Amino acid sequence: MAMFGVGSTPAWLSRALYAQDTPGPRKKILVAIFQRGAVDGLNVVVPHGEQRYYDLRPTIAVPRPDGTPDSAIDLDGFFGLHPSLKSLKPIYDSGHLAIVHAAGSPDPTRSHFDAQDYMESGTPGRKATPDGWLNRALPQEPRESPVRAVSFTADLPRSLRGRNDAVAIANLSDFQVRDAAGALSFEEMYAGAIDKVLNGTGRETFDAVKLMQSIQKQPYTPANGASYPGGRLGNSLRQIAQLIKADVGLEVAFTDVAGWDTHVNEVGAKASVGQLPNLLANFGDTLAAFYRDLGDRMADVIVVTMSEFGRTARENGNRGTDHGHANVMFVFGGGVKGGKVYGDWPGMAEEQLYEGRDLNLTTDFRDVLGELVARHMGNRQLASVFPGYAEPRFRGLLGA
Repeated sequence: MAMFGVGSTPAWLSRALYAQDTPGPRKKILVAIFQRGAVDGLNVVVPHGEQRYYDLRPTIAVPRPDGTPDSAIDLDGFFGLHPSLKSLKPIYDSGHLAIVHAAGSPDPTRSHFDAQDYMESGTPGRKATPDGWLNRALPQEPRESPVRAVSFTADLPRSLRGRNDAVAIANLSDFQVRDAAGALSFEEMYAGAIDKVLNGTGRETFDAVKLMQSIQKQPYTPANGASYPGGRLGNSLRQIAQLIKADVGLEVAFTDVAGWDTHVNEVGAKASVGQLPNLLANFGDTLAAFYRDLGDRMADVIVVTMSEFGRTARENGNRGTDHGHANVMFVFGGGVKGGKVYGDWPGMAEEQLYEGRDLNLTTDFRDVLGELVARHMGNRQLASVFPGYAEPRFRGLLGA
């Protein structure tokens, strides 16, 4: 395992060699991005049409749209984007970016660990669920592609654990043979193994390395003038785009980005300065670069972003916010009916807040993910993908 630079020998890639020689119809691809730490949805997509928002956040609220660099970017007269997300506005205006506000998990926990676990398992409140929603979302096919599920993370995330093969790769260049002579010896040893399981696993592993090496040999230049920002998220989405264009059968991809737990100094004296604005600028620019890079390939790709519970409606005494309840989700790509903020706005009056402190939840995150799984990926067995969630309420993100 040290020789290969991977943490396991997954049986997920061997048959992908067929994909390069005999490419078939393009698969629909779902890319999930988890913003770990509970992003402040109220400052990401700003309800500038509600005075109560400004009453509760006298020093950290994003100013109403007025055309200045530090004011919100108006979307529909009521909601606006944080100014650091200006690169996403053209995608919204083109009708390919949809926003779902007051969305999230109905479970009341304010524990980061539990909330992330519940969202990644797709079963809020259930700790014993053994696998993840994104793994279960993969349609069952007679001959599945072995490069169906990839996570650009150090370890396989909760979302992708399960019976379907998936692999975590921190970086494509790390998936390689470090000792060619030793590798040849091991390959011959596995090929000669009597045990069919051992023989098959070894062969699949070496085929996986060969495939990834063939991709690595092709220099990758983002298309359409796209420029990915520095940082792990930019590197991950750049490599996801590379795999998509390689046509090796990718169906689901996952990555995450941390740092959203803004208890202190969420913003500075201006809305464009501080912890949250800095994170959002990188986040928005990376998503926009991915969208530009893929060009017409976005017709087959949908990206969804999510985070655990949002932040308190009120700012705290440290120019920050604490753990909340409802949040915001982005959905963009092919077939998305964008240019709209979806969801039922609950209001921010004292009696409208969840437990008197947080934005109330009006859209279960499984409604959003379920629609993408059913209508984009073609897996309509939602009772299996989201056990215990009998009646999903689609928002019409993808139309009829």
